[in-house]
Amino acid sequence: MVKVLKSGFFTSIQDNGRFGYRNKGVPISGAMDKKALDKANLLLENPHNAPVLEITMTGPTLLFENRTFICLTGAELSATLNNEPITNYMVHEVQKGDILSYGRLESGFRGYLAVKGGFKTEVVLGSSSQYLPLTSAKCIAEFEELVFEEAANFKPKITALKIGSYFQDRQLKVQKGPEYGMLSDEQLKLLFSKEFTVAKENNRMAYQLNEHLPKHTNSMLTSATLAGTVQVTPAGKLIILMKDGQTTGGYPRILQLSEEAICVLAQKRAGDGISFKLT
Repeated sequence: MVKVLKSGFFTSIQDNGRFGYRNKGVPISGAMDKKALDKANLLLENPHNAPVLEITMTGPTLLFENRTFICLTGAELSATLNNEPITNYMVHEVQKGDILSYGRLESGFRGYLAVKGGFKTEVVLGSSSQYLPLTSAKCIAEFEELVFEEAANFKPKITALKIGSYFQDRQLKVQKGPEYGMLSDEQLKLLFSKEFTVAKENNRMAYQLNEHLPKHTNSMLTSATLAGTVQVTPAGKLIILMKDGQTTGGYPRILQLSEEAICVLAQKRAGDGISFKLT
């Protein structure tokens, strides 16, 4: 068990997501940066869908009440174990009474914390990913206790991974969306020739961009959307749906991000630049 002494800005339980319910308006949720989630569970030899903590911008302070092994991936958040710095993408042994805390955000935006065996939290529609109003909470809270099974005899086959940094990547690989053909020549030229910046309106539901395309008058029926769908409003604002994004929308769906591009975007914060590359 681990006791949450401080919860951080927005720390939630996430796994690979909740599938098969989009026709009922339920988003997939799950880790924003699936690449980081997968690597954390891989190092701990966990099931691929084991729930982890997703940590946004500022991290929690956690008191471990059982022995286990942990792995940190994703954003560099100056993590320390009993005030000693620890490294991402490495297996660390934790003893009863140890305290994990986080400091300054160095790079990226979302970090991940996995424990051996995964966190044992409520499962709703086949997933532990927190999403209100489906789950009882949208994120973890101070003084909450998170359950995991004690792991005393684990001997990892791989103790560390060397991961090339993708936090500096600015190019998002995309495919044409269903309404791509509605774009004018001028809109297309701007879409692929200029750099956009992430607006302060960014979260697990959607990322908005500061720069606009020219206005349009195209209309369409409300249609299905996915995580990574890029929509353009009549005013020319670009909205990129993320893991908790709505399942339908009435704005033209002009592009679709790859899973890799979603991971890259999930590590961007307000003011960071991005561009689109058609594949």
